[in-house]
Amino acid sequence: MRVVLIGFPGAGKGTQGALLSKHFEIPWIATGDMFRAALASGSALGKEARSYMERGALVPDEITIGIVRERLSRPDCERGFILDGFPRTVAQAEALDEMLKEIGRELHAVLYLVIPMELAISRITQRLVCRDCGTPQPAGGSLAPGDRCPQCGGELVQRSDDTEETARRRLEVYERETKPVVDYYAERGLLIEVDGTPPVNEVFAVLRRHLEALAPSGSAPAADEADSG
Repeated sequence: MRVVLIGFPGAGKGTQGALLSKHFEIPWIATGDMFRAALASGSALGKEARSYMERGALVPDEITIGIVRERLSRPDCERGFILDGFPRTVAQAEALDEMLKEIGRELHAVLYLVIPMELAISRITQRLVCRDCGTPQPAGGSLAPGDRCPQCGGELVQRSDDTEETARRRLEVYERETKPVVDYYAERGLLIEVDGTPPVNEVFAVLRRHLEALAPSGSAPAADEADSG
C-alpha cells in the first residue's frame, strides 16, 4: 500500500499518518521530521534547509527529492509507505511518479485532509510532538509541554517554528504551491477527499476504510485495537 497524505499544515497528517502506519504495518515517512533531524545533526543538508524552514518556505525540490528517493529505497518500504509532506509541488509529484516507475510501482491513493484555515492555525500553535520519536499529539488534548509521550515516554515539546506568524506563512505557501498538487492527483483519479475536522478516531476510521477498500490482496492486516477508538 503506497499512500500520500496532503492537506494544510495542521490538518492532522502526522497524527493520521502514525495511526495508519501502525494499522497497515508500513512506514510513515514525514519529510518535515527528516529535515528537522538534518538541522539537529548539523549536516550539509541541514544547513541548506535551515533558511527555508525558518521562513516557513518550501525547501528546494532538488534537496527534498533526493532525501525522499533515498528513503524510499530502504528495505522497510518494500511493502509500501505513507508519505507525509511530499509531494508539495507538481514538480515533486512528477518526480515521485518517476521514482516509482523506475522500480515498477505506483501510488494507490492520495488522501486529502480538508480543514478551514483558521482551524489549521489554531492546531499548529497548540500541537505538541515527542522530542525522541517525533510522534505528534493532537491539539486540544490533555497533554502539556514537558509531559511524556504515550508512545515512547519521551518529552513532549512545542516546535520552535509552530508560531502563528510562521503558520500563516506556511498556509500561504500551501495555497500557492501545494494546492495544484490536489488538482494533479484529482485528474489522475487518485484523490480521496476527507473531512479532517471531526475527532481523530473518526477521521482515522474513514481513512482506514478507504484504504482497506483499495488495498491489494493480502496487504491490509485484520482489524486491530485501533478500531476500538
